[in-house]
Amino acid sequence: CMITPAVVAYLSNWPAAFCPPVCVLPFLLSLIPEFLTPVIARIYIYVILMIVLSAAAVDWQFFHRRHLRWWKRLLFWFPQLLMVVYTLCLGLLKDFVPDNFTWVNVYLFLLGLLVVPQFVVVLCSLLGWCIQKLFRRRRNFGRLVGVMLVPLLWYVLIVGSTFGFSQFRVRHVTIESAELPAAFDGYRMVQFSDVHVGTYDDSNRWLLQRAVDSINAQHADVILFTGDLQNRQPSELDGSSSILSRLHAPDGVYSVFGNHDYPDYLRVPLETKLSKFMELIDREEKMGWKVLLNSHATIRRGTDSLIIAGMENDGDGRHFAQRGNIAHTLDGVRRSAYVVMMQHDPSSWRRKILPHSHAQLTLSGHTHAMQFAIAGWSPVDFIYTEWGGLYELSGRHLFVSTGLGGFIPFRFGVPGEIVVITLKHKKSD
Repeated sequence: CMITPAVVAYLSNWPAAFCPPVCVLPFLLSLIPEFLTPVIARIYIYVILMIVLSAAAVDWQFFHRRHLRWWKRLLFWFPQLLMVVYTLCLGLLKDFVPDNFTWVNVYLFLLGLLVVPQFVVVLCSLLGWCIQKLFRRRRNFGRLVGVMLVPLLWYVLIVGSTFGFSQFRVRHVTIESAELPAAFDGYRMVQFSDVHVGTYDDSNRWLLQRAVDSINAQHADVILFTGDLQNRQPSELDGSSSILSRLHAPDGVYSVFGNHDYPDYLRVPLETKLSKFMELIDREEKMGWKVLLNSHATIRRGTDSLIIAGMENDGDGRHFAQRGNIAHTLDGVRRSAYVVMMQHDPSSWRRKILPHSHAQLTLSGHTHAMQFAIAGWSPVDFIYTEWGGLYELSGRHLFVSTGLGGFIPFRFGVPGEIVVITLKHKKSD
């Protein structure tokens, strides 16, 4: 009764299942996984233009004008041409990404090491030239600024790609509500999100084990996973399912699907996609998890109850399909019930959950805070209104986790996290 509506919903949303976003290449390797690789695959011509044009500008400013010998300039152009070939190979792939993610990780590292710094130098030099002409300055200080930024960019790249990805925190949040039944005062939930198990291998799977141990150590009443367990397909769980199956809580482990949990990123026949869809449900259930696909479960304490509801991923309709169905998710739930809604994409909170339900608390993930932040601010703020932390509107709450892992093993200023949420009954005045 749970799976059949999910399959129907999957089929009905199929035409909009995969629609890559249109955006420019980021200046750092910190774009959220949902956008980064599709951009490389779809606008690789523009990436190549950026590589060639920025390299030509650097060559003109620093090499040609100094009349360097041809073989020295060739040494500069050789890695540029290799990056062009690398980009072509990835951009012309028929699939979302290669089966071996190492090819993508190496490409992005090289992009940040070579291409992004020279692009920044050229951009700063261009801005400096405009200022020089506008204010009739004698020197172009933009070029100097660009060169000085290069070590900073390398620092972000190296730190984010090494121990930045292994940083981890346990976040504690308390949420008060007068609608929470008194029997659930002090109820503890652990939320974790965006594991992306395909990113872990034998060298870093200990990070996943550490997270599972930390979750169990919280002794929560229930554990809630808000989507993106895999990168592309269920076989990625082969080395991690035994670790994740150790999660336990008195009221169980519940999960919903994120955009990566659907086979939208596989270019295979529809029958194969449906098989992958069902396989992931089966694998999660074998781990002891209860998958909620536009459905809900009831947790009881005596005569009081609490609803754990789970919507299918409900994106913006352009980049990610809208599969969430509020009516099915809360079918039979009383208006007076306290509802904890699990929804992977936080943009659905304002678009669908607030206007069409009475869910008092929504838990989301998806944004990863772009896996990049400085002083608590992330560029994802330009894309999502709610992207990390606790939000409140008219007494209703949304908590957005910045995630545990990532499609790309990179994090700077945004450590992986698990969230311990304590519900408190707020006495009416």
